[in-house]
Amino acid sequence: MAGTISLGDAAPVTIEIARAVIEARDHLSEIDGATGDGDHGVNMAKGFRLVVERLDGKDFDIREGFATIGDTLLSDIGGSMGPLYGSFFTEMADALDGKTEIDPATLAAMLKAGEAAIVDLGEAKVGDKTLIDVLTPSRIAVEQAAGSGKDLSATLAALRDAAATGLESTRDLVAKRGRAARLGERSRGVLDAGAASCELILRTLANGLSERLS
Repeated sequence: MAGTISLGDAAPVTIEIARAVIEARDHLSEIDGATGDGDHGVNMAKGFRLVVERLDGKDFDIREGFATIGDTLLSDIGGSMGPLYGSFFTEMADALDGKTEIDPATLAAMLKAGEAAIVDLGEAKVGDKTLIDVLTPSRIAVEQAAGSGKDLSATLAALRDAAATGLESTRDLVAKRGRAARLGERSRGVLDAGAASCELILRTLANGLSERLS
């Protein structure tokens, strides 16, 4: 049964998430441009480029990597996404305190802690056309998989599927938070940029952990 991965073996996933966000800069900004100011990808890429620079050549595990992402986004990225994603990764790192490996239950605890931080800051809920429309169903899917005894491989597959479904759900929603909310019905018909970056982060996390399962 593919049930766990050590924090050390999972460390490269930190860099993979950062590089995925950097590579998706233009795509994320294009999505943001449909309803916002079009700088989501630029800001996210700036923050994650700093993460790569700060972790380059260092020996770290995924908890330390997530803590570095959190610190970097909180201190160096403006707008709403710096605090939201900074807190998300900081709380995910804190959820790994005292752990030596990631199993389905630990993954569920990580996502629950990260989601709670974002909800506390942004007060968004499912249906508001935000990254919560990806994160909350993804957390629920992981909790259900872990609770039903699925192994980590199956739990990560559930995470990927829920994140993709959550992202697509934002296309038919009317924005109720952020700049896009000013558009009202005109925000319907396009994806939410925050949801798109959240899906990218969760998908890269799931793929990276899956590849390193023994």
